[in-house]
Amino acid sequence: MTRETFEIRDQDGLGRIGELSVPRAGVTVETPALLPVINPHVRTVEPSRLRSEFGADILITNSYSFYGSDEYRDDALEDGLHDVLGFDGAIMTDSGSFQLAEYGEIDVTTPEILAFQRDIGSDIGTPVDIPTPPDVARERAEEELRTTQERLEVAEGVDVGEMLVNAPVQGSTYPDLRERAGRHADATDLDVFPVGAVVPLMNDYRYGDMVDVVAGAKRGLGRDAPVHLFGAGHPMMFALAVAMGCDLFDSAAYALYARDDRYLTVRGTEHLDDLDYFPCSCPVCADYAPAELRNVGGRAREELLAEHNLHVTFEEIRTIKQALRAGNLLELVETRARAHPAMLDGYRALTDHADQLEREDSVSKGAFFYLSGESARRPEVVRHHERLERLSLDPGERVLLTEGGPSDNFDASWRVVPPFGPFPRHLSESYPLTAEVPDRMDAEGYRAAAEGVARLADVNPDVAFTLAHRGWPESALNLVPERVDVVDLNGE
Repeated sequence: MTRETFEIRDQDGLGRIGELSVPRAGVTVETPALLPVINPHVRTVEPSRLRSEFGADILITNSYSFYGSDEYRDDALEDGLHDVLGFDGAIMTDSGSFQLAEYGEIDVTTPEILAFQRDIGSDIGTPVDIPTPPDVARERAEEELRTTQERLEVAEGVDVGEMLVNAPVQGSTYPDLRERAGRHADATDLDVFPVGAVVPLMNDYRYGDMVDVVAGAKRGLGRDAPVHLFGAGHPMMFALAVAMGCDLFDSAAYALYARDDRYLTVRGTEHLDDLDYFPCSCPVCADYAPAELRNVGGRAREELLAEHNLHVTFEEIRTIKQALRAGNLLELVETRARAHPAMLDGYRALTDHADQLEREDSVSKGAFFYLSGESARRPEVVRHHERLERLSLDPGERVLLTEGGPSDNFDASWRVVPPFGPFPRHLSESYPLTAEVPDRMDAEGYRAAAEGVARLADVNPDVAFTLAHRGWPESALNLVPERVDVVDLNGE
């Protein structure tokens, strides 16, 4: 269905810069966007500072904490969330599903909590879904998904005024259930689509499984569905999640990590005691050396570390937006993937879904940089191989596919460039065939090029092909059909 609340402005892979209109708040949130998590009982960084100092247009808090709080419930009902928290941007509220996942029981229904969220002035509310954890039995995942879907249908009938409503996408670690859940949620008249119950995967560094879960949900959701990755708080994995099509992230990590003297970077987490220098120029890191910050009193040190953690997190969001705008988001993802083996698993899982990314990826961008074997599985390579089927040749022709120069001994002479493989010379200045590739290509790049040769030969069975290569490995040459003559130019 078409949604007027979300407009996509730029796209790279499944990643996009969009505008989420939040009518009740009277604001438009540019995505990808980070929602700092605010615990009303423990405010490590005051919400009133989030917009002016850090650039947060939206935050998230737990409505169930207000619902069950003698201290805050009446104030929230009387004055509204925005006044209670001192925040003039958009506010999303969770429903109590987190408590349900943690403690197994809550005493509120979807109609009750949505009405409460409406009454306290939430801008985006959430029904009580069932956050099914990873790896449960399929029968349980299916049963709990049915319950979540029933509650989404109930949510459609609640009078929420101008408040947007989340439609969580559950299904545990079963991609087909996630796809089914996404399709059901997309068919409702709800507004924002959180992929739920992925925090255990991220806590266990199972980024590959997280990518598969998101890919399943995205297959079910429409292109214009704004997607929230619930609980994704570490900046290390934002680029990967954006490339999979996630638009919103909520983070309590900035505060939780600071409580334990942990310092966030885009490459991982450091403990303050282990740092001699700060690899950052945010206001906190500019004013303090690590030794000086260690000497600051406990609560003040926690607040300063939380500020740094927020600064580095919002900086990464801006870095991702610029990469997306420039058309090199996947290069950024690949760079970030080198920070941790689990992130590399996540990136490899992403390339396993290259067909899915290719369907929405831009046809032309700035430049293609080949950075590793994973680059050989990017959507641009997949697209080129598919287009080889359109490049038919006349039966009986003799065609040279070469890494060298053209030859008059053949009817046609095409270039071969790993990882793309063969293409007519007149396309040499067309994206992505202008790619920057290393002189010392890895085996995966050669294998991808050989797959391109095989694809071209398969769709032109009556054409005689000769492949003139420069030292391709046997693992690549074994993929070339036997009817293709193979010549090693290095042996001439």
